[in-house]
Amino acid sequence: MSASPSRPSVSDPRVPLLLLLSATTGLVDAASVLGLGKVFTANMTGNVVFLGFAAAGAPGFKVMPFVAAIISFMIGATIAGRAGKAHVGKTERRWLLTAAAAEAALLWAAAGVAIGFDVATQTPEVRLFAIIALTGLAMGFRNATIRQLKVADLTTTVLTLTLTGLGADSSAAGGSNPNWPRRIGAVLAIFVGAAIGAWLMVHVGIASPLALAGALVLFGTMACSLHPASAKLVS
Repeated sequence: MSASPSRPSVSDPRVPLLLLLSATTGLVDAASVLGLGKVFTANMTGNVVFLGFAAAGAPGFKVMPFVAAIISFMIGATIAGRAGKAHVGKTERRWLLTAAAAEAALLWAAAGVAIGFDVATQTPEVRLFAIIALTGLAMGFRNATIRQLKVADLTTTVLTLTLTGLGADSSAAGGSNPNWPRRIGAVLAIFVGAAIGAWLMVHVGIASPLALAGALVLFGTMACSLHPASAKLVS
């Protein structure tokens, strides 16, 4: 991979794929925050803040769920980093399909474990930590893979820099509004994913947003892989 962020063309299949993956972030965070006691498994900033609250003894915050999420996320990112390097010289299609299959399998496994988990009482506890670990691994794997793609303004999981860019690079700030459709698309995608995930949590159950996220990741990546641009080699 080159050192500088790539600037894909409008026809680049990675752009719609990464927007779809951004929506799955909303689904996963809806399941984890609303179903696992305020734990984020897609975005680690919130976990570090909440871990600080728990360390200070703030009511409603427990140390171990946040620690489990952070550790599993880092393990997933480490594995994905190795996987990316192993695919150097192979097609981007193969790399992305491998990553999507791994992420989908982990999310579906989490959905399976979530069946029978009582959100209200957070029991059984072993299922709580299993869901945290599986989704944390999946999202750590995802983040590391997307990081290696180096597509500007599409991290699929965090929006702080995206929103900063919208303001700092805007016409009002004297900028040229670079990538503004992509940036706004990322914000809307996570918003829509979170709204759908929350609705599924309330009306169906915690397993449903996780299962849907896994399906979107896998089948969205498969659709992307049909584009001829996916045949380029990973460098």
